[in-house]
Amino acid sequence: MNSVRMQRPLAVMMRSVDQVIAPDASACEAARQMRSAKVGALLVREGVGYLGLVSEADLVRKVLAESLNPAQTPVRSIMSAPLITIDIGASAHDASDVMARAGIRHLAVVDDGEVAGILSVRDLLRYFKNWGPQ
Repeated sequence: MNSVRMQRPLAVMMRSVDQVIAPDASACEAARQMRSAKVGALLVREGVGYLGLVSEADLVRKVLAESLNPAQTPVRSIMSAPLITIDIGASAHDASDVMARAGIRHLAVVDDGEVAGILSVRDLLRYFKNWGPQ
């Protein structure tokens, strides 16, 4: 087992923060943006700060399952907050542990306190399949 490969930085696995949504956008807008970008979650940004994250699971559990009108439900009311983060220097195993403990599938990656990207459980699965112990 190559220990360098096991410590591959999260920076290589994460995707950039180019998909964000405002807290006052509707759940419908969030779903459309996720579909268009082919992502399962969006960071919720207000001004220069990140308030939380809205995911497909939030849409299903907090909008559809509650029979709310997605066109009239603001992201702010269904997002997962506060934003759970991990430092960019952490390992994939650390990220996996954080996700498992918190019961989440998306994690914000921070570099010097600033959100630098987002990591999904799918990114981790791909990493462990390609780079994990052989």
